Amino acid sequence: MKILIVGANGTIGRLVTAELSKRHEVIKAGRTSGDVTVDITSPESIKAMFEKVGPFDALVSTAGNAHFGLLKDMTAEDFKKGLHDKLLGQVTLVLEGQKRINPKGSFTLSSGTLSSDPIVYGANISSVNAAVDGFVIGAAIELENNVRINVINPGVVEDSPQIHPYFQGHIPVKMDKVVAAYVKSVEGVLTGQIMTVVS
Repeated sequence: MKILIVGANGTIGRLVTAELSKRHEVIKAGRTSGDVTVDITSPESIKAMFEKVGPFDALVSTAGNAHFGLLKDMTAEDFKKGLHDKLLGQVTLVLEGQKRINPKGSFTLSSGTLSSDPIVYGANISSVNAAVDGFVIGAAIELENNVRINVINPGVVEDSPQIHPYFQGHIPVKMDKVVAAYVKSVEGVLTGQIMTVVS
């Protein structure tokens, strides 16, 4: 398969890239590095990326940022960060990608445990993650040509120790379990699934 991985050099993306590269042609995309560069907050940048890549069989997104901060200090502009980046960025990857993906291809997006297991400082991330999950459920019944879509919803991962103090009581998820979920989505047959990965 020809697989486009957006966020290929991130904490999760680099490991997913390494695993899928063993069996497939992988094209790495990132904001500042990769085989192609893309800013997922810009629809024009996303369109340009797809023009360069051409037809593909699978897209994996491990990209997207959101606002992290106390609710009492949050502004509408702060909240928009997650909406324009992790949510609308990934949605746009699908909206534009569906025009170019090969029949029986797949999209794999990323959300996270805060969609249902919130923490202090995480209201924006919780909202965005839940919205990404909802988009996947809705899109799965409309994608044409037997194209599949899933979302990986992991707990806090072991390779992000800098944020572990904010996740009191959460057991960090091992990276091999997270990578396996992405592989299952890409190489498997499921669609419309929220693939939860916890310890």
